[in-house]
Amino acid sequence: MTDSGTRSFSASGINVCVPGRTLVRGLNFDLSAGVFLAILGKNGVGKSLTLHTLAGFRNAESGNIRLGNAPMATMSRQKIAQQLALLPQHTEDIFPASALETVMIGRHPHIGRFQWESETDIAIARRCLQTMDLGEMSERDVATLSGGERRRVAIAQVLTQAPEIYLLDEPTNHLDPQHQLEVLHIFKHKVVSGAIVIASLHDVNLAARFADQCLLLFGDGRWELGKTSRVLTEDRLSELYSTPMESVHWRGLKLFIANRDNA
Repeated sequence: MTDSGTRSFSASGINVCVPGRTLVRGLNFDLSAGVFLAILGKNGVGKSLTLHTLAGFRNAESGNIRLGNAPMATMSRQKIAQQLALLPQHTEDIFPASALETVMIGRHPHIGRFQWESETDIAIARRCLQTMDLGEMSERDVATLSGGERRRVAIAQVLTQAPEIYLLDEPTNHLDPQHQLEVLHIFKHKVVSGAIVIASLHDVNLAARFADQCLLLFGDGRWELGKTSRVLTEDRLSELYSTPMESVHWRGLKLFIANRDNA
């Protein structure tokens, strides 16, 4: 892992609420460089809302978030975007644009108000498209791409932003098994290089394979955060997903299987 400097991301006392419900109560964490944290839970427990809150795109009911030594609330949106990127669960293409033009949006936090993209910015964007196996599609209109290809464009855009902290909302959404693994390997490499990655995932086994820590959200305010090997157990996952979960060992890996036959 590279020298982390002041690279850290922390939250204290964060409440994530919707009308009439507190989904996450008093969330606390302090992450340093080189950590991959997976967020797990059923639909509707607040995984996306938590990520949007941590990114500063919605207000927490209480608590505060810090990037390094600075409270996020005191930072400009551009300054935040230079350090932190959010990959939303869904993206919309409002205007016609090529894949390269779409990915170039990721460079905007690093470009002055009256400046244009430099050759270096364009080269970074092209390299990230190539990383996502989209180099030959750089001039394609994003509206002509498949769902999986469009998802990879969105990931390339986040990579082009080159932050220190990646917040990823279901990054494997729409992807085939090959690209699911490739994408998670890419972000695992970012972690090894000193980044912080927080990703919501639906696949427990991908979390078990790639995440250093897991955050379990139960949807009623309760949460549990800890090392993956400690937090991912049959009992905890059975409660988390309201269905029996059994573990099996395969090629040195611990895998989890939902087993309704024992319900």
